[in-house]
Amino acid sequence: MKHKASTSHDEAIVRELRENPDFAAEYLRAALEDAEEPRVLLVALRRVAEARGGVAKVAKAAGIERESLYRALSAHGNPRLSTLVAVTKAMGLKLTVEAGNKRALCAKLPHPTRKPTKLAT
Repeated sequence: MKHKASTSHDEAIVRELRENPDFAAEYLRAALEDAEEPRVLLVALRRVAEARGGVAKVAKAAGIERESLYRALSAHGNPRLSTLVAVTKAMGLKLTVEAGNKRALCAKLPHPTRKPTKLAT
């Protein structure tokens, strides 16, 4: 009787990153949540790029030199926002911003039915 070959955890993650855009987006969202270590996002972006055909393919689609993208998505990288936007777009994803604490944000906004007050300068 043949046994089905097992798949490693890493192989399963790479397959999901390649085949499931929602999973890739959630994977990157989780990396962004690590406020203590922002470089986690860069490594996660590189892993998604590798799963989506390789860093060279993503670099070409993003209009970025391959070597530059390898450096930008390293643990010591410091990419520009335009690079991050181009890379995520090339992978069929997009960067978004959302409120971190909606309750705190709402407390600071003026009430929509009241006239705005002048801010002291």
